[in-house]
Amino acid sequence: MPSELARHWGLDPAITFLNHGSFGACPRAVLDVQQALRDELEAEPVRFLGRELNGRLANVREALGDFVGADPDDLALVANATGGANAVIRSLRFEIGDEIVTTDHEYNAILNVLRYVAERDGARVVIVELPFPAVSPDDVVERVMAAVTQRTRLAVISHVTSPTALILPVERIVAELAEQGIDTLVDGAHAPGMVPLDLDALGAAYYTANLHKWVCAPKGSAFLHVRRDRQAGVRPGTISHGLNAPTAERSRFRLEFDWQGTLDPTPWLAVPAAIDFIGGLVNGGWPAVMARNHELAVYGRDRLAGVLGGEHLGSPTTMIGAMAALPLPPDGPLGGIEASGSSPLDTDPFQLVLYERFGIEVPIGAWPVPAVLASEPPIRSIRISAALHNDAADIDRLVTALGELKAGAVSR
Repeated sequence: MPSELARHWGLDPAITFLNHGSFGACPRAVLDVQQALRDELEAEPVRFLGRELNGRLANVREALGDFVGADPDDLALVANATGGANAVIRSLRFEIGDEIVTTDHEYNAILNVLRYVAERDGARVVIVELPFPAVSPDDVVERVMAAVTQRTRLAVISHVTSPTALILPVERIVAELAEQGIDTLVDGAHAPGMVPLDLDALGAAYYTANLHKWVCAPKGSAFLHVRRDRQAGVRPGTISHGLNAPTAERSRFRLEFDWQGTLDPTPWLAVPAAIDFIGGLVNGGWPAVMARNHELAVYGRDRLAGVLGGEHLGSPTTMIGAMAALPLPPDGPLGGIEASGSSPLDTDPFQLVLYERFGIEVPIGAWPVPAVLASEPPIRSIRISAALHNDAADIDRLVTALGELKAGAVSR
């Protein structure tokens, strides 16, 4: 039986969906808003795109700025956080021997673009090893700062790690790096709607994040925040008319990112509706939404630890938002199903067992990810997501399935 709030989503009721963190899920009401915008766009494309779009995007940035604590003029709308990170990293230039610091909990795609740019310019990617699951905020800060040298030019740090679902202490990291004159790009792919944001107070040079995940906006909605003093050096992935357009009303940053050729802007335009809708589903608004999802994720972490083994509890509750990841035991029925290929987009055989036999959608992934050149073989982890369409019964069904597999009652 789906949760009471699940009726707002079009998710298959026969599937226990514990993988909101991968691609999100957009509620019907928000999709209706997007479809109405698409109908309006197709009724008169020139008016919509040529005459009205700039004003509509300004309204989106106003609503988004209020939500993430940012000046609207410092926000660019992009398709996804990977695209936002690419815009920053590929815009920067490094000298031979310069260093870019990141961690072994970073997203595979971001590590790929870091390696690409480092090879292009003769720089070096320094990967800080963070223990998992037994890590603390103090340990994270100490390890990141210990990796900084006189050649460090940029740090790329996840706000919420994708493979391990940990909230990292980005406020402390950004501040300590800034004291040494080092800019930070925060990969906030999972943060909006999971944790409170105040980007102006954070002060990072760059921050990019998705809105299709915990904000539940349509897919193709994300943003890039660039501090005002760094905007001149960042270009969008597509150079278009904004490069030489007059700047009387908008900055060059605004002009370049606002128009990157013909595309469907309706995912961005539906963002205010998503912010309002999700925030209105729980008494207490967005703080209550975040608290509800956090409590469910912690419940899931504790329940999974019981079936996987208490030693896997690991990471402190303060580092958990709306997701929790635990390593699978390396041996026995749960660890004995061999892993699949090297791409993070591959579906692990164990994930297929849970899906095909139990109707449970939950990701099994490798950590560190393939882009980390680790000396030790990766471990496999299970990551649960807690969204408003989930409840404790979803977690309990997963725990029951894992218990049956552990007991050897079901085999592939």
